[in-house]
Amino acid sequence: MGRGEEFEALRPLLFSIAYRVLGSVAEAEDAVQEAWLRYAATPVEPRNVRAFLATTVTRIAIDVLRSARVRREAYVGPWIPEPLLTDPYEDPARAAELADSVSTAALLLLERLSPLERAVFVLREVFDFGFPEVAAAVGRSEAACRQLVVRARRHMAEGRPRFAADRREREALAARFFGALREGDVAGLQSMLAADATVVGDGGGKAPQLARPIAGAVNIARLLGALFPRMARAAVTLQPHEVNGEPGAIARDRDGRVLHTMALDILDGRVQTIRIVINPDKLGHVGPVADAWALNEELRRDR
Repeated sequence: MGRGEEFEALRPLLFSIAYRVLGSVAEAEDAVQEAWLRYAATPVEPRNVRAFLATTVTRIAIDVLRSARVRREAYVGPWIPEPLLTDPYEDPARAAELADSVSTAALLLLERLSPLERAVFVLREVFDFGFPEVAAAVGRSEAACRQLVVRARRHMAEGRPRFAADRREREALAARFFGALREGDVAGLQSMLAADATVVGDGGGKAPQLARPIAGAVNIARLLGALFPRMARAAVTLQPHEVNGEPGAIARDRDGRVLHTMALDILDGRVQTIRIVINPDKLGHVGPVADAWALNEELRRDR
C-alpha cells in the first residue's frame, strides 16, 4: 500500500481527532491536509504510520486552537462549533464515546479546557490511545498526560447532564417539535420545552441573529411559533437531519440553499437547548449558503 492509500485509510480518524480538538470542520480539514503534506515530505517511512499521523494532526490542531482562542475572544455573539452532519470515523467498540464527544454540548465543554488538556482528553478518552502514544503526540511525559486527563475529566464531569433521553425518545420528541414549529403551535412547543430552556444563535456578526439568548419555555414558544410560519410562507423548509449526533434540522430557502442548522439538546424528555448556527462562514461545508439578510428583510415585510 502506497503512502497515499495509507493516508486515505486513516483520513476519517485524523479528521475526527482534529474536529474534536478544534470544533471547526474547515480548520479540521486544513489540519488533515497539512498532516498529509508533512507525511508526504517525510524522507523515511514512519515505523507506525497511524501513530505518526495522529501525532502530526494533533500537534497541528493544538497550534491552530491556540490562535483560534484569540479570534474567538473577539467573536460577535455566542460561539457555537461548526455543525457536523456526519462523523466519518466509526469504531463499534468506541461508538458511545465517539457519539457523546461530538455533541455540541460536549464540544462546548471541551472549550473550557486548555489546548493540551483538550488534545490529551480527546486522544485518551475518546479514541483510547495509550498513554505512551498520547505523550508522544503532545510532547509531554506520561505522568504529565495522566495529570492532564484527570483535570480534563473533572472539568468535563462538572458540566455533564445527569440524565439524557435515549436515541428513539429524542428522535420522537424532535419529530413532534419540528411538526409544531411548522404549524406555529405555540402551546405544543411550550409543552415540549423545559421550563428553563434557552435558544442560542450563532451569526458571528455576519447574519441576522438574536441579540442575546432567549430563555424560558413561554418566551421561546411565542418567538418560534410566530417566526416559523412566516418562514414557511417565504418558502423556507426544515429538513430533519442529525447535527453533531443530536436531533436537528437544516433550514433551506426556496432555492434549496442552506439558511441555518438547528440542533436540539434533549434532557429529561424536554428540549433543554436549541442551538442555531446561521453564520455563513460555518455553513459552506453543508451546501450552498442562502442570503440570510435578504430573507430577513422579506420576513420583516411579512409582519
